[in-house]
Amino acid sequence: MTHLKKGLWGVLATPFTGPQFALDTESLTREVELYTRIPATGMVVLGVFGEGATLDTGEQILAISTVVEATGETPVVVGLSSRTTAVAIEQGRTAVNAAGPNLAALMVQANTPQPDVLVQHLTAVHDATGADIVLQDYPVASGVKISTAQILAVVERCPFIAAVKSEAPPTAAAIAALTRATDVPVFGGLGGVGLLDELAAGAAGAMTGFSHPEALQLAITAHDDGGFRAARDAFAPWLPLANFEGQPGIGLALRKEILKRRGIIAEALVRPPAPTLPAELADMIDAHLDAVKELA
Repeated sequence: MTHLKKGLWGVLATPFTGPQFALDTESLTREVELYTRIPATGMVVLGVFGEGATLDTGEQILAISTVVEATGETPVVVGLSSRTTAVAIEQGRTAVNAAGPNLAALMVQANTPQPDVLVQHLTAVHDATGADIVLQDYPVASGVKISTAQILAVVERCPFIAAVKSEAPPTAAAIAALTRATDVPVFGGLGGVGLLDELAAGAAGAMTGFSHPEALQLAITAHDDGGFRAARDAFAPWLPLANFEGQPGIGLALRKEILKRRGIIAEALVRPPAPTLPAELADMIDAHLDAVKELA
């Protein structure tokens, strides 16, 4: 087992095109190129905001292979959308085969607060695939509320866990407790809204998406060089956009629309039944973009 490297692990949105919501590999490649230019430490494909749960097996393979082809040697984490062990194993095997040597780990959501049951789940996925695991605590997506003590009990019994992705608010408090008790790296998420406090709490970086991921990298680099104050100075001008983009329910639609306006993806489609972008908010995007256009 190898711990994930510190830094920015960019969660890729999955672009779609046309009335059938077909996977848009050209746009996905441009998105990978955006993260490569930063450069990101690694990338995450088929995460929750990558709409992995909406893709069939063929589309999952196409998305992973497209990302791997475009990343060069950049490591990739692949998210598993299923919280059922048998299906997660099937998805994991697909991911391992498609990602090849670029695979750094599989990201598996906590599917129960019971340590014994969760250990069995993670171990089964690891044993079946041979892959290291990123344990994701994201109750908004999973519906599972698991305590820090329960996570630590699982980490202690699963030496193949390469990182923990902590997305249960208050994230800074959870990350501080986790990093005091384990040397397994802990990453924040949630679009970077809590990034400054998460870094101050000991986070190894950010594992998340943002329409302007270069801003996340600015904050992480500034924190490495100058601590909280430097990170705050670097990221504070971006926080209104991060907050705007992180609105519950419609955050993905907002992020895709902004990526479209940046020329990264061709269409801002989200697969039903995900909520689409309210027209009232679409009219506010240009003002947010004007405020940051000279920053990156």
